[in-house]
Amino acid sequence: MDNALAIHRLHFAFTVTFHYIFPQLTMGLALLLVVLKTMALRTGNDHYNQTARFWARIFAINFAMGVVTGIPMEFQFGTNWARFSKAAGGVIGQTLAMEGMFSFFLESTFLGLLIYGEERLGPRLHWFAAVCVFLGSWLSGYFIIATDAWMQHPVGYTRGPDGTFALSSLTSLLTNPWIAWQYTHNMIAAVVTGSFVMSALGAFYILARNSVAFGQTFVRVGVISGAIATLLLAFPTGDQQGKMVALNQPVTLAAMEGLFNTEQGAPLVLIGQPDTERGRLDNAIIIPRMLSFLTYQRWNAEIRGLNEFPRDRWPDNVPLLYFSYHMMVGLGTILIAIMTLGVALLKLGRLYRNRAMLWILMLAFPFPYIATTAGWMTAEIGRQPWLIYGLMRTSEGTSARVSAGSGMFTLLGFMGLYTVLGVLFLFLIWREVERGPEPAGAG
Repeated sequence: MDNALAIHRLHFAFTVTFHYIFPQLTMGLALLLVVLKTMALRTGNDHYNQTARFWARIFAINFAMGVVTGIPMEFQFGTNWARFSKAAGGVIGQTLAMEGMFSFFLESTFLGLLIYGEERLGPRLHWFAAVCVFLGSWLSGYFIIATDAWMQHPVGYTRGPDGTFALSSLTSLLTNPWIAWQYTHNMIAAVVTGSFVMSALGAFYILARNSVAFGQTFVRVGVISGAIATLLLAFPTGDQQGKMVALNQPVTLAAMEGLFNTEQGAPLVLIGQPDTERGRLDNAIIIPRMLSFLTYQRWNAEIRGLNEFPRDRWPDNVPLLYFSYHMMVGLGTILIAIMTLGVALLKLGRLYRNRAMLWILMLAFPFPYIATTAGWMTAEIGRQPWLIYGLMRTSEGTSARVSAGSGMFTLLGFMGLYTVLGVLFLFLIWREVERGPEPAGAG
């Protein structure tokens, strides 16, 4: 791989991975804030309002960090990927501009009202502000996913003689069939992240015997929403997104599953190590015929292997893609098990007294972050070697005049700056956790 190309890819991978730590929590908390405000409105119990106020402060910190880290990431389309921006800007510029003009302003405006306007708005309008924050947050996710979906499955475009892409149908762009399951899968994953974070903090308060009533509410809301979201993450959203990959990117499916030879009745691999040089999967533990059934609902369906495709069409890093995918699936299974057990203990009335389960909930909150990162790595590494699938290779999209040295210099600068931002973020969050959700003077 060209050295400058590798640096550009690493640079963008670092900035987007760090950035997405924050939006996935805000998008997940946005829905949970609506749930809490709805509970407050229906019961008239100020306990739920106080709970919502606390999580609104956590939301605001995440939102600010997401903005700070997201703007430089979009600038990288011009600084590191100028040829791609020149070629595809006529298409992706539409969705990126709509994300900024519509969803960002909707979310940020009503976030201010949510945090500072409760006394003036009253209960119903304050609930409406929470709903608008949720809509803005999830609309933002939609436009970003629409941008990525076009790169995965380009539709609604024309291509000029100079190689540039022009938008021929905004409707096709916004209703791209790739969007539906990618968007729902991604947003449900954000709810999983929010649920685990809420449960973890609730478990912490219960174990510390601090703000126990609020801790129990955090755990109850987090576990119930998390159990629902983890199941939806697997079926139907994850299952249908996998079928979308099988239909439109069969070489990606083969790499994800470590399938080198075409098979009828292909097995599902639980674990193994792909050997691309010898074209085989070492030390594999498999479930016979299961991949064919999950993909096509037929036990003997044919699944094309990597060897069916030219090597220059293979994803650039098959082992990394394979392990990212299996890490996502493995962690997803663990998340389902944790939340299912949590709901069972909650129904039995034993969850708040079960210290082992509370410790599990408290320590499990990094898992959704890792799983989501692995999921995005699967999607983006799987698209390689294409920037725009089947139309523009990644090597054709970089900024030709930005050298490897310049890219490395700015990458190191970003790493240093983001380390400072990360420390600041942890400090601000810990300050809110210490302050707690109790009203002033309580306890």
